[in-house]
Amino acid sequence: VQLQASGGGLVQAGGSLRLSCAASGRTFSNNGMGWFRQVPGKEREFVSCINWSGVSTDYANSVEGRFTISKDNVKNMLYLQMNSLKPEDTAVYYCAAALSAYGSRLRPYYRYWGQGTQVTVSS
Repeated sequence: VQLQASGGGLVQAGGSLRLSCAASGRTFSNNGMGWFRQVPGKEREFVSCINWSGVSTDYANSVEGRFTISKDNVKNMLYLQMNSLKPEDTAVYYCAAALSAYGSRLRPYYRYWGQGTQVTVSS
C-alpha cells in the first residue's frame, strides 16, 4: 500500500496550489483520509480531513475558508486545493489514510502515510 503526494512547489503569497495524493495497493473508497503538515523543529499538525464519501470535512482554523479537501473514490485520489496562500503555510504536506470510514485531527488515527510534498510560500 502506498500513498504518493504531489503538487507542491514554490508560490507567492496570495497564490494557489493543488496537492494530490495517489493511492495504490488498495482502494480507500471506504476510508477517511486527511492532510497534515510539518515544519522543521515542530510536530506534524492537522490541516484537513474527509470522510469516506467526501460529504463530511474538517479544517484547522488556520486554513478554514482558504483550503478545500476533496476525494475521488473512482480514481482513488485525495486532493487539497490551497488558495490565498500565506508564508506561514510553508511546510511539508503529508496525506494519510485511516482504517475507519471517517477522518480525524489526531495523527495516530491514520494507518497509512504518504512521503510528503514541499510547499513554500514566499512573501
